[in-house]
Amino acid sequence: IALALAREGYNIIIHFSGSGKEAKNLEKELIGFGIKAFCLRANLLEDREISLLIDRACQIIGKNLTLLVNNASIFEEDTIQTMTMDSWDRHMYTNLKAPTFLSQLFAKQVSKHNVDDNGEFLSNANIINIIDQKVLNINPKFMSYTLAKSGLWSLTKLAAQALGPDIRVNAIGPGPILKAYHQTDDHFQKQRRATLLGRGSDVDEICRAVIFILSSPGLTGQMLTLDGGEHLKW
Repeated sequence: IALALAREGYNIIIHFSGSGKEAKNLEKELIGFGIKAFCLRANLLEDREISLLIDRACQIIGKNLTLLVNNASIFEEDTIQTMTMDSWDRHMYTNLKAPTFLSQLFAKQVSKHNVDDNGEFLSNANIINIIDQKVLNINPKFMSYTLAKSGLWSLTKLAAQALGPDIRVNAIGPGPILKAYHQTDDHFQKQRRATLLGRGSDVDEICRAVIFILSSPGLTGQMLTLDGGEHLKW
């Protein structure tokens, strides 16, 4: 997503937690597109680090932000029988609490909407939440994760109501795109083939969806579900 946005001329702030080396390598690659890119470390399990991240980003890039992509996530398996206070907190923090308060802080620094040639309002900023097709086709596996991502889908719609017309808020719901930590290659390929379309999606498709959202001034409160139809399985 960062690379796709750099190709569109966006300056990029790369947030990372434990993947410092990967973030620095991405920063170097992004700068190759002729844009500004910076890395910022923050632990989204810590309230203080969540609360400072937007301000730190504005300071390091020297201007207000116009796009927030809430993509950071913890994805660990638990069930109603096995989940713990810790597994609940870890998923709620990264998948719901952090995106909620980052959105709040992002909104505070966004300028008011513009007016287009037709005299209609034109949003100046966007929030894109990366969710999961699971929120449309729930099952009791990954209980804490699914509850948190379901909350993020509700946040997407509520924030679209609360922040328009200055900010448009949308989401992307990926399906089988990248192999999960708990999957074998064989299981992942079977999951992709078991969708309605007999295929999954890929990272490039996610990136094209991001660019589509940004280029569609009438779109808000929506989730583009890119999953080969997995969310419609019965």
